[in-house]
Amino acid sequence: MPHAVLRAPDPALLVVAHGSRDPRHAATVRALVRRVRSLRPGLRVIAAYLDFDTPTVTGALAGLAAEGVTDVVALPLLLTRAYHAKADLPAVLAGAGRHRLRVRTAAVLGPSPLLRAALERRLRQAGVQPADRSVTGLVLASAGSTDPEAIAGIAETARELARTGWCAVVPAVASTVCRTDGVPGVLDAVRAVRAEGVRHVAVAPYVIAPGVLSDRIARDARAAAVDALADVLGPAPALALLLLQRYDEASALRTVGADAS
Repeated sequence: MPHAVLRAPDPALLVVAHGSRDPRHAATVRALVRRVRSLRPGLRVIAAYLDFDTPTVTGALAGLAAEGVTDVVALPLLLTRAYHAKADLPAVLAGAGRHRLRVRTAAVLGPSPLLRAALERRLRQAGVQPADRSVTGLVLASAGSTDPEAIAGIAETARELARTGWCAVVPAVASTVCRTDGVPGVLDAVRAVRAEGVRHVAVAPYVIAPGVLSDRIARDARAAAVDALADVLGPAPALALLLLQRYDEASALRTVGADAS
């Protein structure tokens, strides 16, 4: 009689957010984590933060190890691959070995069709219907980055949005520190769209959680008297699905690596 094959438990999912002094940030992350848990009952999902909030990534790893977890997928709650994904997260995960944890780092969230779906859902909630796209210019307002890979990722998202029927899509940044040549602030981006003769303009924050930069995007959008201002992505259903997609991708890579060893 053949022996039953015991299936190894699924890795825990550690969602790593940047963190913020603004309490709305952590509240949004917790809401997103709850939605992910509801989509995948039985999966151990917790959040940790690189700065400002608790638990820290180190503390969360220690807690998982104390529970008897041996495998973890660390998923950066980041839209682009910039400094936090390339330097901060690897540095803090480097100590996972002392807890006897095997950690696989998932890819950042963007670009992805699911992110575009989340953006478009927020725009519909702000009153912009699919039929309005042909006469509406869209300003895609991100936090900003000086990293070329991050800038390229946001530009790709803008191009993909433009293919869905918007009469114009212009990337913009909220941070004056991270402003780069050719990427305007929100006010300048709105002016540029209107200079092309576009009568209606909408602003979509390419930001996961509320905070200083999302408030700045909203302030500038209102100052420009735009026709629609979308909310941040928040715990959108498509974003929760994307987290699970990135988790599954990283878990599959882990399994392939284990089989090959």
